Amino acid sequence: MSIAHEANSNSQSRRRTVAPPIIREHRIPTAGSKPYIAVEGRDRCLWFCESGASKIGRLDPKAYTFKEFDLPTANATPIGIVVGPEGNLWFAEKSAGQIGRITPQGQVTEFPLPTPNAGPDAMMLGPDGNLWFSETEVSQIGRITPDGKVTEFKDGISPGSKPLSIVVRDGALWFSEAAGSRVGRMTMDGKVTEFPIPSHDSQPRAMVTHPDGSIWFVETSTNALGRIDREGRITEHKVPTPNASLRGVTVGADGDLWYTANFANKIGRMATDGTVLGEYDIPTPASGARCIAPMSDGRLFFTQWDAGLIGEVIVK
Repeated sequence: MSIAHEANSNSQSRRRTVAPPIIREHRIPTAGSKPYIAVEGRDRCLWFCESGASKIGRLDPKAYTFKEFDLPTANATPIGIVVGPEGNLWFAEKSAGQIGRITPQGQVTEFPLPTPNAGPDAMMLGPDGNLWFSETEVSQIGRITPDGKVTEFKDGISPGSKPLSIVVRDGALWFSEAAGSRVGRMTMDGKVTEFPIPSHDSQPRAMVTHPDGSIWFVETSTNALGRIDREGRITEHKVPTPNASLRGVTVGADGDLWYTANFANKIGRMATDGTVLGEYDIPTPASGARCIAPMSDGRLFFTQWDAGLIGEVIVK
């Protein structure tokens, strides 16, 4: 089922006028799927984790048809997903303590982690050709080679900091520390530097690298988007809707930052100077907006965890 809506904007101040996007919603076949992180595969389809159903889903953005692939492990809670160097999709099974790999044809392989109850979460392809992932529950960063060999790193990461999202910049990994109110940087040999966020208990989560070299991240508790430049300086930019509970962020084809606001049930758009250009209502109430991911054709897709939907943003 696909429904198109032209969103309403409640932006309060603008430096340029932008047209509101069209928002469509597409229902995932499995009830209780709880979609989380999504990514465009090499097949130009949207692949996503169904954290409530122990499945990996795929949406064909041309035909708007779904395929779903069962995981061997029940109640695995897949969360993060990324395209690997060989074109397979790699994903983190948070409850099962495993890293999974799925081919474009749907064949799944699972790799257990050495540390029990590590809580693997986000996934990222590193500049070294390996897959890197956060181990949120034990405050570690893990690495898995394409043939399944796992190494874990903890030195230099503050205990209890709960690393979450990971991005790559300048040959290093950068990660958010949700409980530490910090941004971390790790070199390929495991050396860590941490950068404190000005706002206390900001709960940084999703991150994205901007073409200008900066990294942007959501601050769930402080209702802001944060930006860290190449020198490690952090600036914070508030959004207008109170207690919006920002969860996902990405860069659109226009260079603007697009974010999901979970409690506010909105999709937001921010210029790189911090100006909020618009916040747009998601049609389904209390849909639980999480990840927002770009496609190569300029469209944006976002996951609706509570509603079991995949949302689509068409920028005019």
